[in-house]
Amino acid sequence: MKNKTLAAWLTFLGGPLGLHRFYLHGPSDLLGWLLPIPTALGLYGIERVQQFGQDDRWSWLLIPLLGFTVAGCALRAILYGLMTPARWNGRFNPTAPVEAAPGQTQWLTVGAIVASLMVGTAVLMASLAFSFQHYFEYQIEEARKISQ
Repeated sequence: MKNKTLAAWLTFLGGPLGLHRFYLHGPSDLLGWLLPIPTALGLYGIERVQQFGQDDRWSWLLIPLLGFTVAGCALRAILYGLMTPARWNGRFNPTAPVEAAPGQTQWLTVGAIVASLMVGTAVLMASLAFSFQHYFEYQIEEARKISQ
């Protein structure tokens, strides 16, 4: 029986590593194995910023990968948390009754939804701001090179 509350928290906390995919779909889930790749690339982008500074072009391409992965997992946690018990049990617990306990929304489920909404929104906005700022700074610098 797959528990909706546990799935929402796994998605929020361990989603960028694919933990929720392994919990819900098993160890053969391809997307669960692919999710750590953009996470690792984004962490490498953060390491590049620490080494080379904020003007490193690779870092402003890599860091948003981490942010978008975290934001996407937060959105998925919200969607899992807001699923009706009938839909949850029909999808993840097909042999269980429609209103079985693992599909019920608990206070911990609501906590996962709230935390995912707050952190996911902040990470998404920060990733967009970081990406756009560095993209436009790059464009301005290239325009200066052309004009001189």
